[in-house]
Amino acid sequence: MRRLTRKYLFWTALCAAPLLAAYVAMMTVGRAPGMVEAGSAWIIFGAAGLGIAALLAFFVVMSTRLLQPLDELAASLDSASTSDLASATSEPEIALLADALKTLRADIEESSRSRAYLDRLIASISDAILVTDTHGTITRANDAAADLLDYQRDQLLGRPLQQVIDVALESKARPGELAARSSDGTFLRRDGATVPVSYTVAELRDGDTVEGWIIAAQNAAERRRVENRIKFLARTDPLTRISNRMQFQHQLQQNIARARRSRQCLALLYLDIDRFKDINDTFGHAAGDRALEIFTQRIVAELPEGGIAGRLAGDEFAILLTGFATPEAALETVAAAAGSLLSSIGKPFRIDAQEVFITSSMGLALYPRDADNVIDLLRNADAALYRAKRAGGNCFELYSEEMGNDAVDRLMLKSKLKRAFEREELQLHYQLKYHLETGRIAGAEGLVRWNLPERGLVYPSDFIPLAEESNLIQQLGNWVLNRACEDYRSWQRSLVAPTKVSLNLSLKQLQQQRFLEQLKSTLRAHGISPTSLELEITETTLMVDAERTIKLLNALYGMGLHLTIDDFGTGYSSLSALQQFPITTLKIDQSFVRDVAIDKDDASI
Repeated sequence: MRRLTRKYLFWTALCAAPLLAAYVAMMTVGRAPGMVEAGSAWIIFGAAGLGIAALLAFFVVMSTRLLQPLDELAASLDSASTSDLASATSEPEIALLADALKTLRADIEESSRSRAYLDRLIASISDAILVTDTHGTITRANDAAADLLDYQRDQLLGRPLQQVIDVALESKARPGELAARSSDGTFLRRDGATVPVSYTVAELRDGDTVEGWIIAAQNAAERRRVENRIKFLARTDPLTRISNRMQFQHQLQQNIARARRSRQCLALLYLDIDRFKDINDTFGHAAGDRALEIFTQRIVAELPEGGIAGRLAGDEFAILLTGFATPEAALETVAAAAGSLLSSIGKPFRIDAQEVFITSSMGLALYPRDADNVIDLLRNADAALYRAKRAGGNCFELYSEEMGNDAVDRLMLKSKLKRAFEREELQLHYQLKYHLETGRIAGAEGLVRWNLPERGLVYPSDFIPLAEESNLIQQLGNWVLNRACEDYRSWQRSLVAPTKVSLNLSLKQLQQQRFLEQLKSTLRAHGISPTSLELEITETTLMVDAERTIKLLNALYGMGLHLTIDDFGTGYSSLSALQQFPITTLKIDQSFVRDVAIDKDDASI
């Protein structure tokens, strides 16, 4: 409503006033002709004037009581706020109209705010959202849907839903009967490519009336990739791509159950790489991983039909062979397979342009002869593996009950070793070194022994690996150093010129951050000159973090310590590499000299 209304009524009243006056005059003439004849014109004009005055009065009243409030009401509707509507007029009818308009405007504003909020909400959702009417025409879409389908958002509006997704939108008779349902399907992109999705469809209802549908969709390609990756990792070792420990144990359990039903035997071969740690320490973990891959390829290539291979941990693997009628048949087949495996595994390969050889130790246990369940069968095969390694490696051993006792004994030794320091059960023996030409003593090598009361002397080959496994090797090394210094100090008091003492230095000791400071402190505490000691380091230890080792050895050499490489020939270093180290003595590994008198190959080396 505008101010034009008032002007329109005003001119209408002005135009109607003369007509009304003429009408009054005519009525007067018709009813009283004598008065006209008498010339009573004043009566006519008076009546006309009275009509005009009445109309003017009516207009003033209407303008004041009706038109002006309506005009003010229209003006308030044009304003930004609805609060002025309540005070637009004091007239009841107009006030009711104002209240109704106020409510209407508030509803419109609330609807606008709700729609804007809904738009923002849909836009903020990371899932693709499509809203359709009852005909399946898309009426609303968010940016995620546009990105997923490769459209501009406006291009989706008005498009039939079936052009982008194959989903039936049928309405049910009762409200709520069609609950939100989920499904997997495909969306069709603008370029014709398909996208795998997981979507949910729900009805939009107003009471009993279905007003449309809303579809929320997620790109399922990434989810499916992750799910497949999780399933893969749950069953497969990612490096070697064979069964992991959990999957292999599951397969072993299933095959034991089948063998039990069919009264057959199966064989479990437990194997690892001999001196695998040397490869890691010398060439790095990347080279170690490559060695594991090559090792896996070779055992898989040698698997008999139906055989299963799995990686249990680190460099530990297992092979399962099934379908044997008797333990003897199983042993015959596995022995042949183990021989082929050892031959294949022993072939050289190259790491960093250097030729490397690996060997393997294997332990064999049979079901049901050696165990009738997964845990015991694995444990017994592991015990046989341990026996093979103690025999020098590159061979396989069949489990026997005696080995089970050895495994228990090994566990008990590990437990008792922790208390050996407190109970002073460790001893340091000395092996003299003679000069062959003069026959004079050239030195002494300190060799640690463990005097276990209920067993007697335990040799290093039995407890040094246990010390490494239980992180007691540093404590053991410190004990040996202190005991050697005490003994040497005692010799100085009774001998004119005591000889040098050689001590083995472990990798763990070299890796200590304050090893050099601790060594100096120990020598000072006992009053021993560094020239009195000779430290022996294995070839493998020498090549671990070679740059740091060179700095440390130079510092030790600068103190006056003599340095020796022990067990040379068992690792992967070369004579040219040794030029970097301040070495005074090189000790060839016993495997090269044990049979030098009877083996021409050893003699030639």
